Amino acid sequence: MGTISNRYEFVLLFDVVNGNPNGDPDAGNMPRFDPETGHGLVTDVCLKRKIRNFVALTKNGKEGYNIYVQEKAVLNRTNEMAYKAFELKPEAKKLPKKVEDAKKVTGWMCANFYDIRSFGAVMTTEINCGQVRGPVQLAFARSVEPILSQEVSITRMAVTNEKDLEKERTMGRKYIVPYGLYIAQGFVSAPLAEKTGFDNEDLELLWEALVNMFEHDRSAARGIMSSQKLIVFKHQDKLGNAPAHKLFDLIEIKRNSRSEGPARSFKDFDVDIKPAPSGVEVIQKF
Repeated sequence: MGTISNRYEFVLLFDVVNGNPNGDPDAGNMPRFDPETGHGLVTDVCLKRKIRNFVALTKNGKEGYNIYVQEKAVLNRTNEMAYKAFELKPEAKKLPKKVEDAKKVTGWMCANFYDIRSFGAVMTTEINCGQVRGPVQLAFARSVEPILSQEVSITRMAVTNEKDLEKERTMGRKYIVPYGLYIAQGFVSAPLAEKTGFDNEDLELLWEALVNMFEHDRSAARGIMSSQKLIVFKHQDKLGNAPAHKLFDLIEIKRNSRSEGPARSFKDFDVDIKPAPSGVEVIQKF
């Protein structure tokens, strides 16, 4: 199967109910937000992590769909696998001297790891497999409206040590957003896909992950997070037929007449998509 031959942009609308979509460790793990506007933020790294986790769960180690950046992974050991595949001996922090050998190890990493093939990777560690710029990129997600970050007190009935048995219940705190609707914008480049081998099967897996990634990422801290709508802009030309920001402007999200008071559901909003310019097809995945 050949690599993709069209450029894409996409917009994912997702929401959170009584949860923390992306805590900031520099601020006591409170939900990330823009201090000037009060709008909530979710980092691209957070979203990519969920995509990686979905691929790892659904493909379960299938050849070509391993995940490079995962918990407790030792990257040098992973990089060494590429050298062993071609019976090459790694030199500290350097790529193989022969250009064709350098391309082999980098290509092997792209072929075997979905997240490298999609997002790219900097693999210039002690065992150097080069650097790859991925065709799939995401920006920070931003909430449609300012969010309310609410601090909630919690208690723990159990204690850690026997000496603490006589103490009162342990008190703790966690942050929640009562409700927030977020917009994530992303890009898929056909020319960059040619360099990593990102094909149509990989693209369909990306769409599937964006739609379903929250279904397998449940936790008490994150409350109820759901993908609500995925809108894809498909260009006829692999270099594109319209600027990305102009396409994103075609999507209008506003409160509907049924909404009263603070938004507490996706049903409080209407999503309107204006006609796309010539050469661009609008696809709603759900």
